[in-house]
Amino acid sequence: MLPRLPVYFLISLPVLLVLGSKTNSSKKSTAAPATAAPRPPPPHDPSWALGLRLYQALRSDSSAVNTLFSPLLVASSLGALSGGSAGATASQLQDLLKTPSLAKPGAKAGEILSGALKSFTEANGTSFHLHSSSAVFSKQAPSVSPAFVKNSQAKFKLQHKPLGKGDSKADLKQLHTWAKAGLGGLESAPLEAEIKAKAGALIVANALRFKGLWEREFSEESTDRRTFLGKKYTKVMMMHRAGLYRHHEDVENMVQVLEAPLWGGKASLVLLLPFQVENLSRLEKLLTLERLSKWLEKTNVTSMAISLPKANITSTLSLQKQLSALGLTDAWDQKVADFSGVSDKSKGKLHLGGVLHWASLELAAQAGKGSADLEEENIEKPKMFYADHPFIMFVRDNATGALLLMGALDHAEGEAMHDEL
Repeated sequence: MLPRLPVYFLISLPVLLVLGSKTNSSKKSTAAPATAAPRPPPPHDPSWALGLRLYQALRSDSSAVNTLFSPLLVASSLGALSGGSAGATASQLQDLLKTPSLAKPGAKAGEILSGALKSFTEANGTSFHLHSSSAVFSKQAPSVSPAFVKNSQAKFKLQHKPLGKGDSKADLKQLHTWAKAGLGGLESAPLEAEIKAKAGALIVANALRFKGLWEREFSEESTDRRTFLGKKYTKVMMMHRAGLYRHHEDVENMVQVLEAPLWGGKASLVLLLPFQVENLSRLEKLLTLERLSKWLEKTNVTSMAISLPKANITSTLSLQKQLSALGLTDAWDQKVADFSGVSDKSKGKLHLGGVLHWASLELAAQAGKGSADLEEENIEKPKMFYADHPFIMFVRDNATGALLLMGALDHAEGEAMHDEL
């Protein structure tokens, strides 16, 4: 079955091809052409395994809209806690962070995650603009071990911050202030779950704001207003471009896989788009690490005419329910939690009081510096990737294969038309 293509898109296609396929022999390439770009490593990182499981748990709630989170930050913060835990608490944390069966034998989750965090930090400002912060807050807790703080900061960029002696409203205000700073000043949606930190509680928090810089720009001339067919039909700005991208069509499962490189090739945006207008429940049931690996392995450099909505996707999450469902149960129970590596006086006192997550992703037209100097691509008979309906997205590091972001766009903000999905 072929993807549905609106008539108005057929009319605009010649414009796309003109914009995407002009040549200029006087320009020299400053980066390898798409056909020569090495294939990124497969998803063998523990951030993928945890990310997929956590995504499925979050999306089991039928009211979930525009889900977004950083598997790498969540996994890294839990990895730091794992190093400060013992007994059943440590075992449950380690089970969450098991490296996939696809990973190399002997690979250690902590070392892999630490290396991936370093790789993403170094890519900031080239392939993308990134604001991020991770911290563990303690509420009237025993003295936290300096060795734990030092190791967590060095390996996992996890800071330690004490919560004040105020009530839950004061705690929430402090957490939101911290999140705003972590998001580079962006205001976040309030948490739906109430936070009641008892004495001895540890609250893990991550905040991340991401804006990718395309390897090749979506010009303003190729942007126009069209309909996004999501949970609500809305009029949005759509970006169009013809170029060479890694692409695969799984006809049996009716899904397109597109990998769009970011500037410098250090990271990529991967999109999964159903052939037809539908909500994402069918596609989400197909998501396994093995199937994703096969889809990514089958992508080939192809002439593509792609259309994406300009969108800002934000999410504010409390992950206690989902992590508990995935097997992390003892950590929340003050009577059995064992964080003796966080404080040697913690037995029966320290416990996990919350895992909070703020994330923001901007889909915009901007490319990285120097993209205008790239040689033009030779576009012939492009296939179409028209993302005017819900899709799943990943941002991955091309050096390590780690999964920085995972999410779904169910609804694009714009002038409302009428309800459909």
